Amino acid sequence: MSSLAHNTICDVAGLKVGHAHDPVLKSGTTVILSDTPMTAAVHVMGGAPGTRETDLLHPDKTVQSVDAIVLSGGSAFGLDAASGVMNALRQDGRGFSVGPARVPIVPAAILFDLLNGGDKTWDHSPYFSLGEQAYRNAASKCDIGTVGAGFGALCGATKGGLGSASCTLTGKAFVGALMVANPVGNVVNLADKRFWAAPFEVGSEFGNLGLPKSSGLEMEQSKLAALHDRANTTIGVIATDLALDKSQLQRVATAAHDGIARAIVPSHLPHDGDLIFALSTGKRPFDGNPLVFAELCHQASLTVARAIARGVYEAQPEGNDLLPTAKQLCKLL
Repeated sequence: MSSLAHNTICDVAGLKVGHAHDPVLKSGTTVILSDTPMTAAVHVMGGAPGTRETDLLHPDKTVQSVDAIVLSGGSAFGLDAASGVMNALRQDGRGFSVGPARVPIVPAAILFDLLNGGDKTWDHSPYFSLGEQAYRNAASKCDIGTVGAGFGALCGATKGGLGSASCTLTGKAFVGALMVANPVGNVVNLADKRFWAAPFEVGSEFGNLGLPKSSGLEMEQSKLAALHDRANTTIGVIATDLALDKSQLQRVATAAHDGIARAIVPSHLPHDGDLIFALSTGKRPFDGNPLVFAELCHQASLTVARAIARGVYEAQPEGNDLLPTAKQLCKLL
C-alpha cells in the first residue's frame, strides 16, 4: 500500500468534490460526483442516521447507479442540499432515464450542527442553494478541514472537520475516503494529545505526534453530558476505481466502518448517526480475485481512519467557535 500524490478521494480517477459553506451559518455541504454514473452502496451503524434515497442502494433495488452523493450539515434541513444538486444535474442533462424524463439519483446523509454557534435564524432553508453551489464548485481536488459539510462539525472536546485520504492496493487499484467527523467521542486522545488513528498514519498527514499511551478504557470528555445540546454523526464515502457491484460495495462500506472505530473513541453509539457510502467509478476491471477484494476491504477501513484524523487535524478556528481545534488543543498553533 502506498499513499497517492494528493492523498484525497480525488486520486480515484474520475471523481470530483465540491464544497459550499457559510461562515455566518456555520454550516455547509459537500458533493461527490463523477463524469459518469457511479455504482453505490451504503451501510449504517449509528443509532440516529439522517438520510435520503439510501433504500435505492440496497442490492435488490432496481436503480444500479447514482449521479452524486451529498453530505451536509443542517440536520434534516440539510437533506434539501440534495434537491439543489438534483436541480443542477438536471440542468446539465444528467439523471436516470425514464422515457423522455431524466431523474438525477442523489443519495444524501446529514449531520447535526444546528447548535454550534452559527446563526440559524433563516426565513428559508439555505441548503438548497448550498447544494447547487457545491455542485458548481466540484473539481478534481479536495480541500479538507473546516470546509463544506465539515464546516460546523464538533467532536466531544475539539472541533470536527472534513478529511480525505487515499492509497493504492497491491493490484494497483485506487482507494479513497472522504469523511466528516461530528461524533459524540473524540479523534484526539485527551490524556496525551495523540490521535487514536496514529498507528495507521502515513508520513505526517496528521502531525506525526506519536502513538497514544492511554488505553481509552475510560470515557473521556465527550458530548454525552450535552446530548440534547449537540447531536452527533460521522458520515462519509469510501471510493474505488475497481468495477464492483452493489453487493460487493456494501461489504466494502461495512468493513470501512472499522475505520470509524479506529479513529474515534467511543464510536457507533446510540446517539451517533454513523454512515458510510461506498462508490465505484468502474474505471478498472475487477477479475474477482478474493485476495484483492479482502485487501480492498482492509485498506478501506484504514483509509477512513486516516481521513477522519486528517479532517480534525486540519480544522481551523472560526468566529464563535464553541470548542478549540485539535491543533489548539495539542498546542500546535
